[in-house]
Amino acid sequence: MKKSLITLALLLLVLTSFAQDKGKRERIKALKIAFITEKLDLTTTEAQKFWPIYNAHELERDMMRMTLREKRSNLNVDTLSETEAKSVLTDMMAFEEERSQSKIDYIESLLTAIPAKKIILLKVSEDEFNERMLEEFKKRRGR
Repeated sequence: MKKSLITLALLLLVLTSFAQDKGKRERIKALKIAFITEKLDLTTTEAQKFWPIYNAHELERDMMRMTLREKRSNLNVDTLSETEAKSVLTDMMAFEEERSQSKIDYIESLLTAIPAKKIILLKVSEDEFNERMLEEFKKRRGR
């Protein structure tokens, strides 16, 4: 409980310094890493295996997200023909399959590094971190 309060206080303290900093994403990533590290309580051996897998997946996920964003920004639904629309749908389905397969591969890789229970805890921790970040951003926008 004490660790959680310290982490939350650290999270809020660092977030308050974000207002005019251009390195927000890097700081958020650093906070996320600290949060996950505390929550998973990895052994040294687990950490050595876990972080390369986690970082590679995060990079792949970011690249997929950027690709999707780029494709959507170049898309004008109003001017699409039916044939073009079907092609876009085919691309969307292929993208979803690729994303799904990436998640499956990620979990299988994680199973070689950490126990299944910690993989579930990882997902719970990531969701909790994202909720806290969203709450903090909402508070900041309200000011």
